[in-house]
Amino acid sequence: MSSKFHRRDFLKLAGALPLGYAASHMTQTLGLPPLLQGGQKNVLVIVFDAFSAYNIPLYGYGRETTPNLARLAEHAIVYHNHFSASNFTTSGTASLLTGVLPWTHRALQGGAEVSQDFVTRNLFSAFQGYHRITYTHNGWANILLEQFQADLEELVPWKSLFLRSYDGFIHSLFHNDDDAASVAWTRNMNVSQEGYSYSLFFSHLYGVLQKNRYASLKESFPRGLPSTGDIGSEFILESAIDWTGNRLPRIPQPFLGYFHFLPPHGPYNTPIDYIGHFENDGLNPLDKPQDAFTARVPYNALTKRRAEYDEFILYVDHELGRLFGQLEAAGLMGNTLIVLTTDHGEMNERGISGHSTDTLYQPVIRIPLVIFDPDQPSRVDIHTPTSAVDLLPTLLHRTGQPIPDWAEGVVLPPYAEPSPGRSLYAVKASKSKMRDPLRHVSVALVQDNYKLVYYLGYENRGVSQLSQLYDIQADPEEMTDLSASLKNVSARMLDEVKAKLDEVNKPYIK
Repeated sequence: MSSKFHRRDFLKLAGALPLGYAASHMTQTLGLPPLLQGGQKNVLVIVFDAFSAYNIPLYGYGRETTPNLARLAEHAIVYHNHFSASNFTTSGTASLLTGVLPWTHRALQGGAEVSQDFVTRNLFSAFQGYHRITYTHNGWANILLEQFQADLEELVPWKSLFLRSYDGFIHSLFHNDDDAASVAWTRNMNVSQEGYSYSLFFSHLYGVLQKNRYASLKESFPRGLPSTGDIGSEFILESAIDWTGNRLPRIPQPFLGYFHFLPPHGPYNTPIDYIGHFENDGLNPLDKPQDAFTARVPYNALTKRRAEYDEFILYVDHELGRLFGQLEAAGLMGNTLIVLTTDHGEMNERGISGHSTDTLYQPVIRIPLVIFDPDQPSRVDIHTPTSAVDLLPTLLHRTGQPIPDWAEGVVLPPYAEPSPGRSLYAVKASKSKMRDPLRHVSVALVQDNYKLVYYLGYENRGVSQLSQLYDIQADPEEMTDLSASLKNVSARMLDEVKAKLDEVNKPYIK
């Protein structure tokens, strides 16, 4: 693809992250640690936020959004029915990092922390003898990582990479004019927190400078540009990938890395190179049944938003391919277990755009999981339903470490036998507090090919209790609610969900 304006030029201007070395130079960098010998493996967990399996051709999608991921998958383990534990960042990420469900770790609300028990019960505390490093440019994910910093050798501050005094976003935006940058920073970033007031002169100066710096970039980023008030984390992906590819070869081995990138999370501010790639290809959202929890975004708007989301995924896939090229050049591919997954999915159907919804339909909870294992010579496809809480015990098992008794997940196949008939849960309870029982909650229960969704406490939607049942194997689009026609299955699964809620609520009932 070509563009009148190269993405890297913009990122240099924005100063989003320190630019890394090109892959071809990595192995020439002085002071690199020696590569691992024998069977010991590094572990790298890559999370692209709001990355729905529903929009990936590897899982049956009709658009070619992920060609690089497809190539990786030919030498990886691909999990086809993998589920997040929730439909938003805080709960989903906390479950991935602790190996327990949201009603156990209790990070239920946006920006919440896990309960005190799980500050020391997490992926990083379980990996002893590893150099543990994390980075994210998702602020809510960073709240969780900060809780775990006692078990980390490196916690890269999410803001420090693009807000540092002299080479960060603000100063680079203003061509390293310290006076103007300082005014922009304090006025636009801290005013709401510290109540600063500034003269009309400085306000006007900031506005003029911002307008002049952005004017030449509008053509290349037609869907919007970053501002100092909203950093625009989606704009820093290219430099974040470069920084990751440069940093990993320079740290002690074995390492455990957790890198959580914001794209393809909205807003879908895709570089112009990718805009229009899927325009008018005839792939539109299905007209699906409505219920009390669906929204009212017009169909035409949803069609447009889905195409924009898919374009953003294509850009993410391109950056993923670059990262793997960098890791290969650095000699890390042969001794690193690489996991690609997400915290939750995304939805552009049923009148809903995004993922901050009370629903638990497939696009928001069915997520990708691809594990590149250097000792796995060819592709393996796993169709047994699996959960995000399974990743922690699986990585520990694969690296020969003990699995803690507090983990709720299981070791994934092919490293262990499949678990047919197992109950998998996803939970949305963002209106519940850490120490309160769950009285306002959406719960999805997956057992083999059936999925039941139970809604409790939505009187504001005219629903006190509601359940839906789908055969997600025969009806992956969830077009037909079977709760009335398969009453025995529905009643059995509903009883299980209610009993589980009673169990997890009991310690919090006063």
